[in-house]
Amino acid sequence: MPPAARSRRLPAPNAARWARVRLFAMDVDGVLTDGTVHISSDGSESKAFSILDGHGLRRLARAGIAVAWISGRASDATTARAKELAIPHVIQGPVEKLTSLRALAGRLGLGAAECAYMGDDEIDVAAMRWAGIAIAPPGAMPVALDVAHLITRRSGGHGAVREICEVLLAAHEGKRGGP
Repeated sequence: MPPAARSRRLPAPNAARWARVRLFAMDVDGVLTDGTVHISSDGSESKAFSILDGHGLRRLARAGIAVAWISGRASDATTARAKELAIPHVIQGPVEKLTSLRALAGRLGLGAAECAYMGDDEIDVAAMRWAGIAIAPPGAMPVALDVAHLITRRSGGHGAVREICEVLLAAHEGKRGGP
């Protein structure tokens, strides 16, 4: 079990399972953010994203691990942050996240074992169950916590995604034989 996360009821993935991951997909609100949306009187919105998470996602891209954001809610703030980080796969609006994840994995030629998914609510559970590795931040709803292989120590929007980026990077480096 990686030191940055703790196990839930399901067995924690070993290093070999982490090393197979080629796609790290995640929800946005509650995972990349703390779940808060600020809406101004003019209807514009803002969200806070962690710089730690952003740097980790860029490092994954450089290591050849695909990154996807799958949000059930369309948001200009999400689009802007994804563009800034050059996230290649951004899917917003569908409530059937499993359908979106499976379609993306299929386009990338990947099976479930090669996918990790991080979610925090009921809408994420089917995708979490399908993916080879399911992750949740500690503030997730109980239904998501119950299907997670790992629960991060850091909260959504406060470095939870970075924890998983570090585990993935270490597993892939270990697979190559290290420095």
